[in-house]
Amino acid sequence: MTQKNHEDSVGTAVAWLLFGVAGGLGLDLTAKELLITYSLNQFIFLRSFVGLLIFLLLARQFGGLKSLVTQRWKWHLLRVFLATCTMFGFFYGLARMPLVNALTLAFTAPLIVTALSVPFLGEHVGWRRWMAVIVGFGGVLLILRPGAGLLSFASIAVLIAAVCYAALALTARHLGKTENSFSLSVYATAGPMLASAVLMLNEPWKMPDATGWVLFLLAGICSVIAWIGIVGGYRRASPALLSPFEYTALIGGALAGYLIWDEVPDRWVVIGALIIIASGLFIVYREIWLVRGRAHAAPAKLPGLGP
Repeated sequence: MTQKNHEDSVGTAVAWLLFGVAGGLGLDLTAKELLITYSLNQFIFLRSFVGLLIFLLLARQFGGLKSLVTQRWKWHLLRVFLATCTMFGFFYGLARMPLVNALTLAFTAPLIVTALSVPFLGEHVGWRRWMAVIVGFGGVLLILRPGAGLLSFASIAVLIAAVCYAALALTARHLGKTENSFSLSVYATAGPMLASAVLMLNEPWKMPDATGWVLFLLAGICSVIAWIGIVGGYRRASPALLSPFEYTALIGGALAGYLIWDEVPDRWVVIGALIIIASGLFIVYREIWLVRGRAHAAPAKLPGLGP
């Protein structure tokens, strides 16, 4: 029963995560188009404003505004900082490099989650999974090829965003027992909005046209779906187990980049992406294998005889 309950919980967590990944991919596509016309600060502000407004309209579904009350302000402030760095870093890079390249670098986050889950969550990561992490970062080096001059500030910004995103996943797991998905999502949305509002004081405002408003609205909706789904998933299961499922967005990103912007990844990006994905999937395999091994090794409990 313990193993079955665990597998049911993991299945629910994966469903939530895939829901969030779909929203995240929709956000990336609208962002890629909007950042052609609008500044990074204006995009983040309007995207966050629309997202926050939708969150507030849905507040009753998550227990009302009272669910925002918390005694763990320091953790939420940390998440605000991480969310701001994630958003600015990723979208800065996204505006300056092909979509699939940015997504591939961003998807080093599952490897980073595995590495950081040891010091931050106290989870055990064996030598096989450590080797998978190392091999995965070898894939990153193939994509960037530092000696070929492809290492840019945009790619570094995306990698920094991946580290911050991984930390967000870990903090969601840490706070999952006391905080709900609504509060975790709202504070992480409001932070980047306030930061971008301050930064916009020194730049001109470009009024969106009808198409722009539709895309900003869609970006806000997708961001809400992404936050609710991803936070909902990471609250229910180990980040080391869940995070590789986010690779499903790479397929959609590659197709969209080709069909919309005529972006064709070179062979090194494809090879690096396959290495990163294979490393992440191996981590999932090891996690599931270890969970099942512990379940089979546990002594049976007979009714009426106590633990």
